[in-house]
Amino acid sequence: MTRPACLRAPVRGAVLALAVTLAAAAPVAAHSGPPYPVVSRHVNGAYRLSVWTDPDATDDATAGGQFWVTIEPARTGEVPPDTRAQVAIRPDGDGAAWIEAAAVPVEGNRSRQFAALVMDHEGPFDVRVVVSGAWGRAEEAARVQATYDLRPAPALLAVYLLPFVLVGFLWTKRLLRRRRSRKAVS
Repeated sequence: MTRPACLRAPVRGAVLALAVTLAAAAPVAAHSGPPYPVVSRHVNGAYRLSVWTDPDATDDATAGGQFWVTIEPARTGEVPPDTRAQVAIRPDGDGAAWIEAAAVPVEGNRSRQFAALVMDHEGPFDVRVVVSGAWGRAEEAARVQATYDLRPAPALLAVYLLPFVLVGFLWTKRLLRRRRSRKAVS
């Protein structure tokens, strides 16, 4: 069974709009979600390093670029207590100065350290992690894609909910008016 010509054009237009939307969205490879690894258990000198990140960009100068550094010994033994990690970032390709932060131990554990840095715009950032201590120095490099956190601000949540609340209010008002008119007729 063939469709009438008056129905084919809207269907064709809808399919074309869907295809264009999907094609435009395909090249986007940004991050919005939980932390992910950028270096996984890489042996560098006496250390086995892992780096996880949640690279959120912010406009309000808060440190949204979060980095977790896991330091394990590449040989037997415990990580020396003087082991420190330094995390540095810079926008990719523009030769800007590195923005650095000293990582702090998570819950007093030297083998798990955390640093947060300001990523002031979306886009690629170079990341450098330097670990130093009694066992020597190790450096790892990676690249991350900073994105804005996609959760809406609480004020915007109210704006987004407003149309639904208004429709509910109008619907309730209409039902009450209908009920009153039925009672008046009876």
